[in-house]
Amino acid sequence: MPIVVVLIIILGVAIGFITFFIVRSLVAPKRMATLAEYIKQKKTSAAIKLAKQLIAKESRNPEAHYLLGQAYEQDGKHELALMEYKIVNQISNFGGYCPEVPFRTRIATLFKNFNQHEEALKEYLLLVNAEPNNAQHYYNVGLLFEIRERTDKAANYYRKALELDPRHGGAHYHLGFLLYRAKRPVEAKKELELAIRFDPDNHASYYYLGKLQKEQQDYVAALVAFEKAQKSPEFKTKALVERGACYLQSNNIDRAVAELERAIKLAEDPNAPEILYGRYFLAAAYEKLRNFEAAIGQWEKIYAKKPGFRDVAEKLSQYQEFRTDDRIKDYLIAGQDELQEMCRRIVERMGLTVRDINPIQGGCEVIAVEGQSKWRNARKLPKIIRFFQATELIDESTLRAMHEEMKTQGINRGVVVSSANFSRMAMDFVENRPIDLVDKEKLQGLLKQVSV
Repeated sequence: MPIVVVLIIILGVAIGFITFFIVRSLVAPKRMATLAEYIKQKKTSAAIKLAKQLIAKESRNPEAHYLLGQAYEQDGKHELALMEYKIVNQISNFGGYCPEVPFRTRIATLFKNFNQHEEALKEYLLLVNAEPNNAQHYYNVGLLFEIRERTDKAANYYRKALELDPRHGGAHYHLGFLLYRAKRPVEAKKELELAIRFDPDNHASYYYLGKLQKEQQDYVAALVAFEKAQKSPEFKTKALVERGACYLQSNNIDRAVAELERAIKLAEDPNAPEILYGRYFLAAAYEKLRNFEAAIGQWEKIYAKKPGFRDVAEKLSQYQEFRTDDRIKDYLIAGQDELQEMCRRIVERMGLTVRDINPIQGGCEVIAVEGQSKWRNARKLPKIIRFFQATELIDESTLRAMHEEMKTQGINRGVVVSSANFSRMAMDFVENRPIDLVDKEKLQGLLKQVSV
């Protein structure tokens, strides 16, 4: 074969290769631009198909993998998107249609959503280095440290975010929450108020601000905060329970019952901790209203779920007689007129004559004298008998107040009758004083002897 022919063949092949690569270099970017446009227009199926074609021809094309990941995200296939982004991370060649910062933001978000917190933290720390003046990156690092219970580190990153962006509501809230948990109420309140100022829709800020205000006994402000917090489905039930507790502590019992009953009714999870507290507060409200059967019903429901919850077992034991002895039940729930009649009959059963009977807080008071004496001219000495519809131990202060009242009225003998027992200090107080104690057990015996 003549050398000229050989040269022509070689030249032809070379021109062919050059033409191929020129065409390829022109067509590939055009197809990548088309792929990016498909994603922009949300033509997801077309984008996925084209991205796969590009990857089939060039398996380590970071732009194609990145754009395919975006298409999968648009299609709701986040797990497949994360797989593509991991390939991009392995290739680590950024530029063009695969800029590093947006890529790391996307992969970090997916890592976090799939609870791969360690991987997400690595990405956000790289973003902090890439954009050290971006407050959001510091905030995201703080969130991940908070999830891992590294609260000191989390607080430091929130503070750095706030240095860069003092109006970052999320950072103010999370810093306030950490300060609340650390029992630093003054600093926590300041941060939560700033969170609300810059992000009025952050219902969690209202909730924890309300908790702080309730602890400071600022119930009016707390009720307002909890009302705003309950607009969030996440905090609705919790906020209603807290509102009920505020009303209970401010002695607005009817409103407390209304809020707590509503909270329990709306609860999606009847075993949630806030519902146990809601039932406990509701039982306390019923107890104050002397609706003991309803209170016992709430304590029994709590006990069935969590026997060791606060003093529920003690309450049920305390009210055991209420459930088995109708006389004690009638005594505890009696209105003032009924109670006075019961007390009159008990006093008469004691062999005394009633001279006067009046209501007192938590019961009634009887002034009585001894009955007929064998000595015709003997002076009949008065006694003061105080009856208490009590469910808690009678303490020393109650007896001390009665003793002072006896001195004022010039009465030398007294009796205290209670449907509960007496504290150790109360019993010690009366040991050398003219006051007799009638506890729950003795009262049961007296009630059996009188016809009411």
